[in-house]
Amino acid sequence: MSDEKTTETTEMPVEVQAVPPAMEGAAPGLILAFTPQEAKEEGGRPRRRGAGPDPMKALREWTPRTRLGRMVLSKKIVSMEQALATGIPIREVEIIDALLPNLTDEIIKVNMVQRMTDSGRRVRFNVMACVGNHDGYVGLGMAKGKEVAGTISKAITAAKLNVIPVMRGNGSWESSVGPGTSVPFSTTGRAGSTRVTLSPAPSGKGLVVGDTGKRVLELAGITDVISRSKGQTRTTINYALATYNALCALNSTRLSKDQANRLFIAKGRLLE
Repeated sequence: MSDEKTTETTEMPVEVQAVPPAMEGAAPGLILAFTPQEAKEEGGRPRRRGAGPDPMKALREWTPRTRLGRMVLSKKIVSMEQALATGIPIREVEIIDALLPNLTDEIIKVNMVQRMTDSGRRVRFNVMACVGNHDGYVGLGMAKGKEVAGTISKAITAAKLNVIPVMRGNGSWESSVGPGTSVPFSTTGRAGSTRVTLSPAPSGKGLVVGDTGKRVLELAGITDVISRSKGQTRTTINYALATYNALCALNSTRLSKDQANRLFIAKGRLLE
């Protein structure tokens, strides 16, 4: 008889923080703000308190100033889809933080502008930022300021206020049945002299587009597309804005229910 050695593995208990009773049924960002989890460094050690700014502090101290903000705080609206269905414009960045807490921000371009005045040389910064959740929502914004850090923060805030739902579908004849990973049909966006046309592509094709447009489409959750561009495509700001305008043009297109089902069109997040 051979002696068989058995090894027992003991799983560490996972600490699940309970949601406060006052936050039950609220927006996901508000729940995350009032039940913060302690971040851990590499090696499993907890991060020291006060090591950085708390991104959820603004939500905990938020006092809504608009009708839509009061509806979010009172739990009448708990998702981005419900907020867009009301037709009320979003004027507070805390609304986006409460409804889409998993947004990723990326800086597209930082320009330094110098101007000579009587008192000397004046330096200002122009920043373009893009935010998205990699699943059907993307925003683009620009800001100007005297300091880089403050201008980047303003640009990210402007991008969050410009968040739009992205229409995705299977518009290519090579696409199979299922959720779309590309655009449902060709669309063109323009910014200055730059024109970007996005065309449907089958799954696995990848993003055949410039580096700037690729960063915008990745944040939007589009993984397959074929593009064609004209004009001054080396202008980073115009190229990113043209790509964003092409996605905006999708939302202004009227489609029948039969066309939406045939192209497997989904607008916004792919909800199960």
